[in-house]
Amino acid sequence: MSISPESFAFVADLVRRRSAIQLTPGKEYLVESRLLPLARTAGLDLDAYVLRLRTQGAPADQAAVIEAMTTNETSWFRDGAPYAALRGTELPRLVAARGGTGRLRVWSAACSTGQEPYSIAMSLLDDLPATMTSEIIATDLSEQVLERARSGRYSQLEVNRGMPAAMLVRHMARAGTEWELSAAVRRLVSFRAHNLLDPPPAGPFDIVFLRNVLIYFDLPTKRAILERVLRVLRPDGVLLLGAAESTLGVHEGFERVTVARSSVYRPLAARGLPAPAPAVPSPRPAGFAHPSVPPSPLPAPAAHALSRGAAR
Repeated sequence: MSISPESFAFVADLVRRRSAIQLTPGKEYLVESRLLPLARTAGLDLDAYVLRLRTQGAPADQAAVIEAMTTNETSWFRDGAPYAALRGTELPRLVAARGGTGRLRVWSAACSTGQEPYSIAMSLLDDLPATMTSEIIATDLSEQVLERARSGRYSQLEVNRGMPAAMLVRHMARAGTEWELSAAVRRLVSFRAHNLLDPPPAGPFDIVFLRNVLIYFDLPTKRAILERVLRVLRPDGVLLLGAAESTLGVHEGFERVTVARSSVYRPLAARGLPAPAPAVPSPRPAGFAHPSVPPSPLPAPAAHALSRGAAR
């Protein structure tokens, strides 16, 4: 079942306005695959479903479309190299800088169904000295994936995607046909809804994971997001991006450091930053689940192509 150009244009505009994700021509198949289940549930074909969305504009329908288009795919310890850099270089550096005491704070942005923040939690449990504590704030636009993440339970198929055997034995246990994370891992992670167009969670953070998400935004939006990350990242903290992402040519406030087989990004020591401005509450358009808006508006996004969900 194919979608008409008019219907695709409407959905692309709706998704762009609500999430800044860019759906350019050529991605019709993505919209079709994500919205077809919603259309069938409503007893309509795709174009009829989009027409109802356009003419009636029910907030619940709009929210369902955004949820469908931002549903994420993920895996444990994805790509390997960032976690090797975290455990081999960045954690020891941060622990030494803090004298082996205090609390380490981590932000896992666009966390999907939780494999990333829980992978980070396992690494912290295994590597942090007993004299330090840690906290992981995990955020995502989709309420559906956050509910899955909070459950801390995963199917055998999900566990098979990247979970090292040693980690499985130490940090998970059988729960019927599923695997359940230990209470120690789950205690480290708190999940909350957040749109990257909004002000970030309250910092400061020592570590920020913002992996495989910037590639779906245009340059002005990338720059604005990185500026906000920089404002909540400690001066000696570290940002980890996806393999296809970089701050180079996007934001001048970071330096790229090669670590093992990957790159990490640290704030430039010479850059002085003012304190983050407080968020100013303001209503979102009808049907949008995340009510806060940035203290200064983001530039209108304009150029990338794919839902964040196709690559997590």
